[in-house]
Amino acid sequence: MSNVDTTARTGASGAITVPPGLAGVIVTDTEIGDVRGDEGYYHYRGRSAVELARTSGFEEVAHLLIVGHLPDAAELRAFRTRIATLRTLPPAVADLLPALCRTTSDSLQILRAALSLWGATTGLRPLFDATEGEKLEAALAALAVTPTILAAAHRIGQGLEPVEPDESLGHVEDYLRMVSGSRPEARDVRAIETYLVSTMDHGFNASTFTARVVASTGADLAACLVSAVGSFSGPKHGGAPSRALEALEEIGTPERAEPWVRERITSGNRIMGFGHAVYRTRDPRSEMLRGIARGYDDPLVDFATQVEDTFERVLAELKPGRELHANVEFYAGVVMRLAGLTPDMFTPTFCVARVVGWVANVLEQSRDPKIIRPAARYVGHLAARAS
Repeated sequence: MSNVDTTARTGASGAITVPPGLAGVIVTDTEIGDVRGDEGYYHYRGRSAVELARTSGFEEVAHLLIVGHLPDAAELRAFRTRIATLRTLPPAVADLLPALCRTTSDSLQILRAALSLWGATTGLRPLFDATEGEKLEAALAALAVTPTILAAAHRIGQGLEPVEPDESLGHVEDYLRMVSGSRPEARDVRAIETYLVSTMDHGFNASTFTARVVASTGADLAACLVSAVGSFSGPKHGGAPSRALEALEEIGTPERAEPWVRERITSGNRIMGFGHAVYRTRDPRSEMLRGIARGYDDPLVDFATQVEDTFERVLAELKPGRELHANVEFYAGVVMRLAGLTPDMFTPTFCVARVVGWVANVLEQSRDPKIIRPAARYVGHLAARAS
C-alpha cells in the first residue's frame, strides 16, 4: 500500500471530509501495484515498473499484471501465442470501422464504439456470472484486439486499407506494423515497448478507478473498458502526450521557451507535460523516456531538454514550494514521434499500454462482492420539510 496518509478526516462539525478529487483517499486494497509519489517510485506486484520496462518485454509484464507472476519460458510462449491468435477482429467489428471513421476522426470515440460491439458479438457474460476462466479469456482478448482496432481506425482515416495482424510477430512489433503498413525498425519497437511497459498501470488513476467502479456492478468486461476509455479520453488524463508535443512545436526555438511559459502561468493556463497529481519529485517514467529519446541523437531531443530545463527554472521561481517537473507525457510524445508515430496516434498508443492495467484491475475488482457506492455531501438549498 502507499506510504501516504490517505484517511478521510472528521471535521469540527463531526462530518466526514475528504480532499478534492479524493486525492490520496484509500478506496480498496490491491495486489496489482502502487505509486509512491514522495519517493518517485512505482511498481507492478512489488517489482520496479521502470526496471521491468528496461529489461522485460510487453507480453512478460502483461502476464505479470494479469496472471499474477512473471512467466517462465513455456508460459511466455503460450501467452504470446494466445494473444497473437486473438488479435484478429470479429467480422462485425471490422465491418463497422469504416462507418465509424466516416463519422469521427477521434480514435478513442471509435474504440469505445468498437469495444462495445466487440463485447456484444463475442457474447461476453457479466462478470457477476462469468467463471474465472471466462474472465481471463475476455481480458486477453480485449488486450489483443485493442491495438488492432486503433491501428485499423488510423489507416482507414488516412484512406488506407487496414493491415491484418501477423501472428508470428510480437505484440508491439505487430501494432507498429499495423499502423504503418511496414515492418518497424528494431530500435523503434524497443523504444515503444519500453514506453508501453512503463505505462501499463499507475495506481488508481481516473480511468482505472472508473473501470473498477463499473466492474463492481458485475457488468461485462467490455462495459468496464468502454467506461475506462471514456475517462481516458479527457485532456487531463490520456490526452496529454500530443498536447505536450504541440507546446514544443508552438514554442519553436529555445529562446522562446521562457516568455512562453511565463505567459502561460500568468494567464492561469495549465502547462501540459509538467507536474503530476501524485509525484512530489521527478516522474521516474519521464527520466527513463528522456534517456531513450537521447539515444536517437535528434535535434528534437536537444530542444526538448532545453525547454524542460527552462520550464523547471521558471516554475520554481513562479510557484515556489511546489515540485513541478516534467512528467511522462512530456517525453512520451518525443519518443513516439522519433519512433515514427504521428501525434494522432500518441493517445491511442498510450491506450494500448493502459488496457493491460485496466483488465488486471477489472479482474481483481470482480472478485470483491461489494459494489462501489460512495456518498456525497449535499451543499445546495434546503427547503422546509413538510410537517
